[in-house]
Amino acid sequence: MPSGQSSTAEHNQASHDGLRSSEALIGQGMDRCLSEPHPTSQVRYRGTTLWTVTYVGMDLALKAKLQKQRYHIVGEHGGVKTCHWTKESLLRDRQCYKGKFYGIESHNCMQMSPVVDQCNLACTYCWREPHMDTLELTDQDPLDLLYESVRAQRRLLSGFKGNPKVPREKWLDAQNPKHVAISLNGEPTLYTRLSEYMDLCHKHGMTTMLVTNGTLPKVLEKLDTLPTQLYVSVDAPNKEVFDAVCKPKWNTNAWDKFEETIDLLPSLDTRIVCRHTLMKGINMSDKHIEQFAALDNRADPDFIENKGYVFVGHSRENLTMENMPSHEDILDFSNKIAPLTNREVLSDSRPSRVALVGREIVPIPVPKATMFFPEDLGMAPSVKHLPMMS
Repeated sequence: MPSGQSSTAEHNQASHDGLRSSEALIGQGMDRCLSEPHPTSQVRYRGTTLWTVTYVGMDLALKAKLQKQRYHIVGEHGGVKTCHWTKESLLRDRQCYKGKFYGIESHNCMQMSPVVDQCNLACTYCWREPHMDTLELTDQDPLDLLYESVRAQRRLLSGFKGNPKVPREKWLDAQNPKHVAISLNGEPTLYTRLSEYMDLCHKHGMTTMLVTNGTLPKVLEKLDTLPTQLYVSVDAPNKEVFDAVCKPKWNTNAWDKFEETIDLLPSLDTRIVCRHTLMKGINMSDKHIEQFAALDNRADPDFIENKGYVFVGHSRENLTMENMPSHEDILDFSNKIAPLTNREVLSDSRPSRVALVGREIVPIPVPKATMFFPEDLGMAPSVKHLPMMS
């Protein structure tokens, strides 16, 4: 089968299917007006318009900040950034906790998001750059998004090629990622062709790990292709903490939607992870642990990750160093929640301040490739960064 030509017809059919999937979303309240020069979508709840989505490009000031932070922007809203652990794997043969927990090889992992600049929450603990204050999207073709993301990953890793500390075989292996962490920044479920994108990843022999804030349950429910592993950020044990910590931008029913996702999770035929971001003095009391356990029992995930908040980036404007739990605090939390969920502490990683709770460790399954990257895919060209704007 010629590389890069494995199934153009399949991709065209997938695009058509994706459109039908988007039309199903329209029926749930996202009225996309494709005939306008700048299409818009009205997001409604019980007949009330919550916000309007305009399909245009990324805010230039935000784009400049992201480029300065070594994001490679893909299309209008996507982005790729080399993970710290990808670099550590290449330079020092160290692995991310996902390697220890799930068998992910860090040098083979591509960290990206189809929507790096948009999110419907403004979480206090988020260390990423603040997102745009409006939802403005341009949907990118999913195959183009995948190939341009891989080209961007190759560009970002190009500087390691001549490093004497990096084994050449490992660097070459890293040119074709085997794992896609759809978790870099923003809320990826805002990308209406997400299902097609993940399907193409799987057809190229890559796993997908999708991280979502869980406030768009209808999107998850209607995905034709589910991620290999779905992470839901369960960072608040109740509505009061949710509103204070996750800070919904445009609507007051985000907690209700989040609870819909919790109750949806047992019906999704994929690996599920409930991730608790732990903030000392905010969501770690014994009462909070009981409330988290109740949510986890409703979701019935394969794994529970208890991960400590880290005082870095933009989060320093909202929280303090005192909100960072120690690894011992995280283990104490984990040892308390495990019996409440009929699970046990399976593993932990001190460098990443995280503990894994579950019933057994099962390596993530890697799909067999039926499509292949074109031999002439190459890497993305270097990009002149936009000047920083005041």
